[in-house]
Amino acid sequence: MKTVILEVRSPNEAMAGFAESWTGGKRQKAARISFASPELLWKVLTAKRWELLKALCGAGPVSIRDAARRVHRDVKGVHGDVVALLEAGLLSRTAEGAIEFPYEAVKVEFLLLAA
Repeated sequence: MKTVILEVRSPNEAMAGFAESWTGGKRQKAARISFASPELLWKVLTAKRWELLKALCGAGPVSIRDAARRVHRDVKGVHGDVVALLEAGLLSRTAEGAIEFPYEAVKVEFLLLAA
């Protein structure tokens, strides 16, 4: 199963993890997308965008119109969310222009510490 881990890590931590895996360190089994803070993660992953990702999980390439149908929303609203998710690196476009969430599972990781 192809999994993506959405995590909260500082840019330095994310680059250190990338460098370690690039130089032959421990192999990562899942793709990772990092956010600098929990607030940024939740700003990108609104409730409607999360619903959209769930609908696209494992679906393969689809049109924005088809994605809108899957979540029972208007195309214009879904288009705005697709643009935000493309910019965040969560969705990709195929050569034909379809959108794709190339994962079958999503895991969200962050640690909340006492102040």
